[in-house]
Amino acid sequence: MLTLKGCGTALFTPFRDGKLDEAAFAASVRRQVDAGIHFLVPLGTTGETPCLSVAERQRVLALARENAPGKALLVGGGTNSLTATLESMAQLPDADAYLIVVPYYNKPNQTGLYEYYKAVAGSTDKPIVIYNVPGRTGANIQAETTLRLAEEVPNIIAVKEASGNYKQISEIIRCKPEGFSVLSGNDDETLSLMATGADGVVSVASNVAPREMVALVEALQRDDMPAARVLHYRLMPLFKALFVEPNPIPGKAAMARLGLMANELRLPLVPASEKTEELIAKTLEALWK
Repeated sequence: MLTLKGCGTALFTPFRDGKLDEAAFAASVRRQVDAGIHFLVPLGTTGETPCLSVAERQRVLALARENAPGKALLVGGGTNSLTATLESMAQLPDADAYLIVVPYYNKPNQTGLYEYYKAVAGSTDKPIVIYNVPGRTGANIQAETTLRLAEEVPNIIAVKEASGNYKQISEIIRCKPEGFSVLSGNDDETLSLMATGADGVVSVASNVAPREMVALVEALQRDDMPAARVLHYRLMPLFKALFVEPNPIPGKAAMARLGLMANELRLPLVPASEKTEELIAKTLEALWK
């Protein structure tokens, strides 16, 4: 069974003139590989997946596979309906593992969440990663439910925790079974969570600064806290700037400023405000001065 550790990049999906920019996506994936990224996460929230057609999602996955041979691909496949989630997974059979978000809008209770994830995992022999992001979904999967799934469902291998609830995440780290990974879903919590036992991060910032994020995570993996603190504080302005507007709006502004993709999003998302553009410019200048 796959084990996910280290830094995984939640990839942006570049567009140009309303269409998937295949060349920019392929180049961004190769840039990640060259930086030593540990795994890749296409088709997540950061990738504007709800605004992609089935054919576009399939092409994104194919391009990721082609340009990152040998890298594990944790692929976003979750919706707020069991039927739709299973259909989404079936449309993306080349995934190494599926990132399944807590069902949004429905506001399920803990029993419903347990049964949902059990049913999703039971539909495939591939690994499943729980994605907990209450700020987007309106529902939180509690530590007890995550741990029950980790203990009872063999192919649920990890949780991406973006609740920001340190007490909850710490309880999962403390009690998790061997082989189950806890991944930070927030860049600015990478140091604190990995210092207390988390296994890595699914990062937005690593789109912009992959080498620096890999260096941070690898310093934490070898318990080199002095080096990790230096990198953490160097990257903290970027962590903050990338979320002054909803992700991936500031990140695409940053990538465009670096010449890596067009600053183009799909409605209902729109490009960053002038104020955010100015902040991104200053942040990038300070990061590499």
